[in-house]
Amino acid sequence: MSREIIQTDNAPAAVGTYSQAIKVGQTVYVSGQIGLDPKTMQLAQGFEAQARQVLDNIAAICQAAGGSLTDVVKFNVSLTDLADFDTLNKLFVERLTAPYPARAAVQVAALPKGAVVEIEAILHLA
Repeated sequence: MSREIIQTDNAPAAVGTYSQAIKVGQTVYVSGQIGLDPKTMQLAQGFEAQARQVLDNIAAICQAAGGSLTDVVKFNVSLTDLADFDTLNKLFVERLTAPYPARAAVQVAALPKGAVVEIEAILHLA
């Protein structure tokens, strides 16, 4: 099966040796996104602002792949502080609809560029 690179200027450019997303068949694997503004490449300030920007970035990548956040079947979330978990849940309720995708959330010691949240996604396109 062939792999298609997904890239959009509406999400931050990769800051390393990876693609924003890879599409294989009807499945899209979105690389971990941090709260970088795609225009300025500056990190948003604070957990909520970063998490909102992360979801905006993932939504832009989903759109570039031909889908949307409603096509996400799994999120993997890394937080530098699990105390932010309730805020994360509120943001997911704002942006997603039931039935919600599968999700994992873990606390990590550090994230790239000093971010406080990173989220990767897997979506399935019908």
